[in-house]
Amino acid sequence: MPLHIIKLAVGAESVEDMQAWIDRRVKERKAAGERAVSWHETRMFPKRADEVLDGGSLYWVIKHFILVRQPILGLEEAVDSEGKPLCRIVLAPKLVRTEPRGKRPFQGWRYLTANDAPADLDQKKAELSPALVSALKDALAW
Repeated sequence: MPLHIIKLAVGAESVEDMQAWIDRRVKERKAAGERAVSWHETRMFPKRADEVLDGGSLYWVIKHFILVRQPILGLEEAVDSEGKPLCRIVLAPKLVRTEPRGKRPFQGWRYLTANDAPADLDQKKAELSPALVSALKDALAW
């Protein structure tokens, strides 16, 4: 069973905003002659890397809700501009919408078990706004 990672998408206003940012970064990397992939760098390398690489995703919290995930393609060791070690989480370039789930702020990243991860949204539900989905759930109509 895969193990996932959850992280706050600091600065993202919406799923569309985040996807546009990812698309820009991939395009910039390609133009600079770098690998045209999406990645996120973080200080800590997962101790449970084998489980994460066994089908795990990075679940993003946008405006206090888990709304999307990105499948994790790899974990790489990297260094920052000061020579300090980093973990580069290599990600699929397209976001997969999930059922919205509220999440309190936290620092860094956390593991997220498959049992605790929200399900992917089907296409019809994905067309609803996160606010509407949340309101429907709060009213127990969903």
